Amino acid sequence: MSPLGRVVRAGVARRRVQTAVMVLTTLMAVTASVLAVGLLVAARAPFDRAFAAQHGAHLTAQFDGTKVTAERLARTADAAEAVAGPFRTVPVRARTASDSAVLPAGVDLPPFTVVGRADPGGPVDRVRTVEGRWATRPGEIVLADGALPAPLGAQLSLPTAPGAPTLTVVGIARSVTDTAQAWVTPAQAETLATADGTAAGYDMLYRFRHAETDADVAAGRAAITAAVPRDALSGSRSYLTVEQERTANARAFVPFLAAFGVLGLLLSVLVVGIVTSGAVGAATRRIGILKSLGFTPAQVVRAYAGQALLPAAVGCLLGLGLGNALAVPVLGEVGEAFDAPVTTIPLWIDVVVPVGALLLVAGAALLPASRAGRLRTVAALGVGRTEGGERGPARSVRRLTGRLPLPRAVGLGLADPFVRPVRSGTMAAAVAFGAVCVTFAVGLALSLGVVQAGRMLNSAGSVVVQTGGGSGPPGAQVVHAGEAEMPKADPEKVTAVLGAQEGTGRFYGTAGAEVSVRGITGATTVVAYQGDSAWGAPRTLSGRWLGGPGEAVVTKRFLDAAGIALGDTLRLTEGGRHASVRIVGEAFFTEGEGMALLTSTSTLVDLGLDARPGRYDVETEAGTDLARYLDSLRGELEGLGAVAQANTEDSSSVILAMDALIGMLTLMLVAVAGLGVLNTVVLDTRERVRDLGILKALGMTPRQTVAMVVTSVAGTGLLAGLVAVPAGVALHHWIIPLMGDGVGMNLPTAAVSVYDPQYLIPLALGGLVIAVAGGLLPASWAARTDTATALRSE
Repeated sequence: MSPLGRVVRAGVARRRVQTAVMVLTTLMAVTASVLAVGLLVAARAPFDRAFAAQHGAHLTAQFDGTKVTAERLARTADAAEAVAGPFRTVPVRARTASDSAVLPAGVDLPPFTVVGRADPGGPVDRVRTVEGRWATRPGEIVLADGALPAPLGAQLSLPTAPGAPTLTVVGIARSVTDTAQAWVTPAQAETLATADGTAAGYDMLYRFRHAETDADVAAGRAAITAAVPRDALSGSRSYLTVEQERTANARAFVPFLAAFGVLGLLLSVLVVGIVTSGAVGAATRRIGILKSLGFTPAQVVRAYAGQALLPAAVGCLLGLGLGNALAVPVLGEVGEAFDAPVTTIPLWIDVVVPVGALLLVAGAALLPASRAGRLRTVAALGVGRTEGGERGPARSVRRLTGRLPLPRAVGLGLADPFVRPVRSGTMAAAVAFGAVCVTFAVGLALSLGVVQAGRMLNSAGSVVVQTGGGSGPPGAQVVHAGEAEMPKADPEKVTAVLGAQEGTGRFYGTAGAEVSVRGITGATTVVAYQGDSAWGAPRTLSGRWLGGPGEAVVTKRFLDAAGIALGDTLRLTEGGRHASVRIVGEAFFTEGEGMALLTSTSTLVDLGLDARPGRYDVETEAGTDLARYLDSLRGELEGLGAVAQANTEDSSSVILAMDALIGMLTLMLVAVAGLGVLNTVVLDTRERVRDLGILKALGMTPRQTVAMVVTSVAGTGLLAGLVAVPAGVALHHWIIPLMGDGVGMNLPTAAVSVYDPQYLIPLALGGLVIAVAGGLLPASWAARTDTATALRSE
């Protein structure tokens, strides 16, 4: 090994605490940065690959078959680069006609739409067959992967279609942009479309020359709309919407990980600067010896820069491994959505991020290392240690604190930061970054708690009563036992029991259905409310909650998908019957991908559907014993066909993963900040060890020594914490809406305004806690130093 290499290795081994600090800070920064950039880029990779391979449709458009002809739709090809269609579409209701491992015979499936398509290929949306084959003759059907719980070979009867045909599932296929729920032959689709009251239509699939943004797709849709009769376009879906839905969970991680990455990189620069500057200041005599042995100024600079880069490189390698490992579960979920191999973080990110971190470390270490290279050999050998005498301002502050009615040790400690203001300022910045991180992390945890509490519909009550039978809750299937359908409990009797039950506070009922909604591709889940439901309603972001018949509340994702705004009217269709609802509110919930439509049970009545509640949500009176209430209620409901149970919270695995990741990164960053304080205090106490010996000779006790050293950082930490709290709050208020945008949702105000006074006051002391924790170990070391040994030190 070269002499320069031996100097670098010896310096790293000698300063173990400083080495650990630099390893940990670069590890944290690289981990968060790799995760943030990697998830942002890699989450799109499976979709982009599948979309390119299958020539996915930029826009899937549905047209009303009563207002436009197939010939007219064919002429809309002029508005796009490539088209497929028109394909006949027919909404149907199916019932399983054979037993399978998934479902028995006689199960009524949710309504879905079949598309008449001769083959899976073509210029747009090349559907990939996952199992079996494509439908080639009447009586066969291909299901979209995951659309219906019917396996290959299952038989489905269509009791409401002409001739009540039975279709055999011959294939399972996947469209990258979910252009259909099922496919049959064109002849089969035309036969199904002849049923009375069937809302048959057409599908057209378009690829545009320019479709990189929402505005590009909207422009293409506008050109198509202008080419067909008014109101002929009944619905459309952009490939960008599909992509966002499929990658929403991964996108939600990116904003807060990017914030942690930036905080970590900035803290790395500060800590490396502190450590390298301290190493140079504490080893001036060693630098003089190196120069006397023939080391050039450039070699001295490289030696001290290398002592920073070596542990930083180790931290980068560990950060790469940890970042890639933590990304696997999130990217695995994205890969499953497109039936693709588990995506890994691209290699270029694994190269660019650590190289960027090392360049920042090198830049931070270069300034103090250059100072070491400029030291004159004779001066360095003569001084042996950089001089640190107090200057005018420090003496003035020392005299001022001496006049304060404080213990002498505390007064001395309060004046210490002014002896080396630059070093104290750097330490304060490190503490501030740690306190900002704590404030930010606490806010994130509180916001995710609000999201967790409000993401599911009907989660406010403490008791749920299921009435059985009928359509049940959203997406439920009705299973027939033999030939008879299990009857639904009489709503009036259930309502009477709930109203008379001791301990009942308030309650409401909900019914569910699947209908076609103008502007939305595929079936839409409808949750219909009966009774006073305002207390259990999801958080309303704008507008208001349901107030009467003909009204609906939806999410931002629903509004964007349908291309409508608050106050617009939607047309619902089911079995040839229509109903219109006006959007009166935008709410927040993520159940059912946030695509459910919330309305009153009168809407289901207008559509000719069963509007009897399949579920009642109950809020008990304050002080009611829940277990005793449930026992009594179950006894009253026995014989009515209804079942009561506690309303248990369903935790989101994504939110739990976020909480765990936030906690880990926060602990790492706070540990780095605390170690930065420790390193600074170690340097100060070692440089002033002779002064400590004099103070001990004059009667300072070990306890007073600890108080002096801790006080020297406590004031700085307190001020840094006070500055950090508003910075952390501002960072939180900026990042949380970005997380909402990542999943296509507006978040409730309660998810942003989470910093109540009971949180802000402890957070303001965060800087003080970090500083004191970092200063305690060197303070105890200073207290144990022998007086005679300290006096002999130079």
